[in-house]
Amino acid sequence: MQICFSGKRALVTGASRGIGRAIAVELAACGAKVVAVGRSRPDLESLKSEVPTVEILTVDISDWNSTTRALQDLGPVDLLVNNAGEGMIKSLVDVEEQDVDRILALNTKGLINVTRLVARDMIARKAPGAIVNVSSQASLAGLLRHTVYAASKGAVDAFTRACALELGPHGIRVNAVNPTVIMTEMGRKWWTEPARAGTMLHKIPLGRFGEVAEVVDAVLYLLSDKASMITGTCLPIDGGFVSA
Repeated sequence: MQICFSGKRALVTGASRGIGRAIAVELAACGAKVVAVGRSRPDLESLKSEVPTVEILTVDISDWNSTTRALQDLGPVDLLVNNAGEGMIKSLVDVEEQDVDRILALNTKGLINVTRLVARDMIARKAPGAIVNVSSQASLAGLLRHTVYAASKGAVDAFTRACALELGPHGIRVNAVNPTVIMTEMGRKWWTEPARAGTMLHKIPLGRFGEVAEVVDAVLYLLSDKASMITGTCLPIDGGFVSA
């Protein structure tokens, strides 16, 4: 199944590394003009050296006003991947106000702001588009010491469904993907320890964690015309975790 994004301009947040970087690389390989957004300028410059056609933009999307200024004159965007996010594993009784503010500002509030800016431009141009939000299996199943993170991603799922309803009449599709543990560089460091990984793996019928390419493929499909009748969906990429 060939996917082509020739003539499309795509914005990817959290594109400095990991899943977001891989999405940016593959979008460019499929012909899209990619704008890669991230907080780390050196990582973005490394991405540009790998894919010279990529535009890079350094901004912390948890800062509402800075993000608005950076994106409001960015030009037309046809495809949006809201990938930027931060995890947190912490017992509820140890959570502090700054933990909640930090996680919600990036995972939820920042995502809402970027989406409204891109959607506003799509509507003004009367241009159809596609948006994919990178959520988490933590929004679909209870995970130990994930209370704040789960809340932030549960909000992303609810926002996805509401956006699909509101933006559908404008020809804009909105979906989410909900990965399990994915073997990014950080994922491998944290989840290769058997004592830590065992409990989680036991709940995954396929018996393994996900690979970055498996998330990238799902995101590209949902962005593409191959998914032209799919909107408002939150797609688990979890080896069956939430169905077990």
